[in-house]
Amino acid sequence: MDMHTVVVGTSGTTAEDVVAVARHGARVELSAAAVEALAAARLIVDALAAKPEPVYGVSTGFGALASRHISPELRAQLQRNIVRSHAAGMGPRVEREVVRALMFLRLKTVASGHTGVRPEVAQTMADVLNAGITPVVHEYGSLGCSGDLAPLSHCALTLMGEGDAEGPDGTVRPAGELLAAHGISPVELREKEGLALLNGTDGMLGMLVMALADLKNLYTSADITAALSLEALLGTDKVLAPELHAIRPHPGQGVSADNMLRVLAGSGLTGHHQDDAPRVQDAYSVRCAPQVNGAGRDTLDHAALVAGRELASSVDNPVVLPDGRVESNGNFHGAPVAYVLDFLAIVAADLGSICERRTDRLLDKNRSHGLPPFLADDAGVDSGLMIAQYTQAALVSEMKRLAVPASADSIPSSAMQEDHVSMGWSAARKLRTAVDNLARIVAVELYAATRAVEIRAAQGLTPAPASQAAVDALRAAGAEGPGPDRFLAPDLAAADTFVREGRLVAAVEPVTGPLA
Repeated sequence: MDMHTVVVGTSGTTAEDVVAVARHGARVELSAAAVEALAAARLIVDALAAKPEPVYGVSTGFGALASRHISPELRAQLQRNIVRSHAAGMGPRVEREVVRALMFLRLKTVASGHTGVRPEVAQTMADVLNAGITPVVHEYGSLGCSGDLAPLSHCALTLMGEGDAEGPDGTVRPAGELLAAHGISPVELREKEGLALLNGTDGMLGMLVMALADLKNLYTSADITAALSLEALLGTDKVLAPELHAIRPHPGQGVSADNMLRVLAGSGLTGHHQDDAPRVQDAYSVRCAPQVNGAGRDTLDHAALVAGRELASSVDNPVVLPDGRVESNGNFHGAPVAYVLDFLAIVAADLGSICERRTDRLLDKNRSHGLPPFLADDAGVDSGLMIAQYTQAALVSEMKRLAVPASADSIPSSAMQEDHVSMGWSAARKLRTAVDNLARIVAVELYAATRAVEIRAAQGLTPAPASQAAVDALRAAGAEGPGPDRFLAPDLAAADTFVREGRLVAAVEPVTGPLA
């Protein structure tokens, strides 16, 4: 458990803090300013609750039932009921890190002072996070509008001491038992609080933030594997010259080209076009790697910009404004987040596709410029990496299916009151699968490229120092080098872990310097 503490104030949070809380167990504290803002906004809600005029979310029903004025003696029941009825998710459990991100980001909005939630409710949210209690949240139930209703409802149910949750030991128990075991009193919700705990884009945003962190590592890793493949194919590094990329100044393209050039510095394998097999140009999958990787990087930057805006937002309906008004709005709609989640699935699919094309080229004796068929030790007796490429191709094919946008869909709900929805949660869920698959795809290219580089070394050609560092680190991680056929799945799993954990980037940076 990381004892780093994240202080939640009134002005949002950062991507780094989301990852720290969601993945690394960082503790959460409310700032004094947040507590003050919570108390001030609550005074406004209490004053409105005392008036005879109906105010949406305070003294009315919700959604298509908003026209009913709720009498004071039924309002606590109303808030409990919205949580219980909306906690209607189904399907497999959502990952612990996603639920922690969901809870933390809801706390971020509550702490802004725009929701009207009492300070003690916000403190209970922080206490549950700090106790390592994770509500059971299910895969299906969110349409991304009004926010991630069902997932957030399951979290709010835990605050009430109801439903099921996972304790810090990984055991699922009744939430009330877990709260009691950690000295946490269940909350008794008052006017507006149930609604305020449910109405946000927190699930899709949390998954976006974590996907961006993972994809940053994978894009740098893919620059490295592209360089290794170029080297193993005896390609030319002249196409990586800065002056070529300066005349098409997409930022990501220049960054990827520079990463590749630094990995290839000092290579004895590049530039053999005119030796035994003359070539004028390398294939697109080799020559255009900076253009494809770079366009993906630029898409990551755009998605990070959107995530940053959302992290600074207070997403609720209605909201408490500084002048004392409580106003209905549409800020809970997930479209901005849903779009970039889908954009990221598209570029991840294309990055996986170009990685697979280079792997296939490394394995084809007619296009690999002197490498053995399938990088096998004794082709015919040995199959080499033939089926590793099949696995990679299957992953790429699934990536293409996952790239079909969820945000282009909408389905009406709540008796046509919520007649256009974002499907952002669905976009986020499929992106998580795509990110996992991309790590596996990059790992297969890495495994093939390092084997090919070692075969070239046996042919008397010396790889770049950074390439050799990658080879040595991968072998030390348990993925073996060239030789007769063996049980291949453990090697591929070791390569996957090596890439996923950022160890490929860490292996080459002592040689190249920090890569972007």
